[in-house]
Amino acid sequence: MALNTNKNLKLYYSISEVARMFELNESTLRYWEREFPYLRPKTAGPSNVRQYTDKDIEQIKLIYNLVKVRGFKLAAAKKIISYNRSGADKTAEVLERLTGIKEELLALKHQLDYLE
Repeated sequence: MALNTNKNLKLYYSISEVARMFELNESTLRYWEREFPYLRPKTAGPSNVRQYTDKDIEQIKLIYNLVKVRGFKLAAAKKIISYNRSGADKTAEVLERLTGIKEELLALKHQLDYLE
């Protein structure tokens, strides 16, 4: 049986890992958990250590896109998600893809500038 190297082997991420992924404070993530009822990471141990799954991280990406990238207030982000969840998800996906394409184009431009 061959090892599947494409699968992400990590099941849970700590709050500090997730905060670093999005360049946020841990307190911001805890606040978003209170504001967005569907963002509920698993807690473990007597000290209730948060364990974020890939699904939780997808939820955070959506919130991050609406609040930090697009500049919506939390109340507006909640309304957008509750009224048009699939549209908000698609918009976040498209924006993420466009950002990746922009980075690739900038890298190509840099290489072309180097050749001149």
